[in-house]
Amino acid sequence: MSLDRRYGAGIKGWLFALLMSVPLAMSHRVGPAAEPLRVGSAAIEIPADDTMDMAGGIHPWKANGAEAPLRATAVVVARGAEKLAICSCDVIVVQADFVDPALERVRGATGIPPERVLVHATHTHTAPSTVRAHACKRDDRFVAGLAKAIGDAIIAADADLAAHPDCRFRYRLGEESSVGQNSRLLLGDGTIFWIGKRDDAVRPTGPFDPELPVMAFETPEGKPVATLFNHSTHTIGARQPGKRSPAFYGLAAQELEREEGGIHLFLQGASGSTHNLTVGVDEAVIRLKAAVSRARSAAVPRAIDGLAAIKEPFEFRVRVFDESAEEEAVMSYCTKRMGTLGEAHATAEVFRAQRAEIAPHQGETRTTSIQTLAIGDVAIVGVPAELFTVLGLEIKRHSPFRHTLIAELSNDWVGYVPDSRGHQLGGYQTWTGHHSYCAPGTGERMVATAVSQLERLREQLREQAGHGGERGDER
Repeated sequence: MSLDRRYGAGIKGWLFALLMSVPLAMSHRVGPAAEPLRVGSAAIEIPADDTMDMAGGIHPWKANGAEAPLRATAVVVARGAEKLAICSCDVIVVQADFVDPALERVRGATGIPPERVLVHATHTHTAPSTVRAHACKRDDRFVAGLAKAIGDAIIAADADLAAHPDCRFRYRLGEESSVGQNSRLLLGDGTIFWIGKRDDAVRPTGPFDPELPVMAFETPEGKPVATLFNHSTHTIGARQPGKRSPAFYGLAAQELEREEGGIHLFLQGASGSTHNLTVGVDEAVIRLKAAVSRARSAAVPRAIDGLAAIKEPFEFRVRVFDESAEEEAVMSYCTKRMGTLGEAHATAEVFRAQRAEIAPHQGETRTTSIQTLAIGDVAIVGVPAELFTVLGLEIKRHSPFRHTLIAELSNDWVGYVPDSRGHQLGGYQTWTGHHSYCAPGTGERMVATAVSQLERLREQLREQAGHGGERGDER
């Protein structure tokens, strides 16, 4: 046999095998592709007025009007009978005691079970109080309106599915590295920066996460339906002091809606150790809008092979603490770094009162929840805490999904959750109070639980698809 004939036969055989495999591959993909992606969205204003106690500081305060509405913004994604819902609220935190009843109302109206709904707080510090923390108490009138707005937004987004029966999904991992930094700075005296003077700052004590993932849902013609974006910096900063505000992330979202169309929903990343210390609010809004727009323009289409969710109870313990050591840490920092001795003593008294309330509960076991959602190969991890950035990065690093977003302050709130090294370094985020009371090691356990859920979620999707796909390299 000649060389040409031998190679010709080989090529013919290869082409025959390839052609025979194409129908099989196509038949395997027809099922998922045949189900159109439906997307609905809605934004409902959360009622608020100037008589309500505002959160976000050591002491409560009253606002004088609003510079932009506070909203509950919801997106429902559906394919066939499968649905997932995400609702992001312009409040400092949400808590399970009012989120869970709202989700039962959603179940009754839409059929979406609670484990497939993520309710998130953007963590704006310029909204009425939803929680007992520091010297602030929950404003029950605001919480009642918030709970109703959560249900109304998700129900309205579900009804909006009919208006967008055939959508496409695009994704891009963007970046914004100038709005935010690791704010737990090591100071010259060995303490960790919180507020006040920092002219002796030595270095950051942990990482900053600049990633800005953008999920774009749009019509086949490219008209925006909903855009989700995620970034990891504390949501502190209104344009006008003394006003209610969704702060710079919420302001950016609302302006993008007016300029580009479609609902914009923000998810706060792992930012327990990250703040914006240098960029003004106007400039932060400009930079965030530009980063979201760039990422959305560059986003590439992604197939959605399935929708899945896991939500499970998570047990943790209230920490055991040394009262004298806590008192010394708070008083020492406040007297050295705060403006006046009077301010220092007033602040220390707030922490002293919180510790007195928590002391009888030391060692107590409590239960919250951790949730993971998957929209194709994009995963969202909902944790009920102000999670240190290093822990969020650890979840991303070990996730079996190529694209993983952290949504802290989801479904509940258990305060700051540092990593073990963060506990050792100390600082405000580790001082015992209603803002920080979980036992050391809770953060690492949250990471392990989230990664376990992600692995099981990935397996669910593989079983649904009938094959095992590997983690891709697209960004």
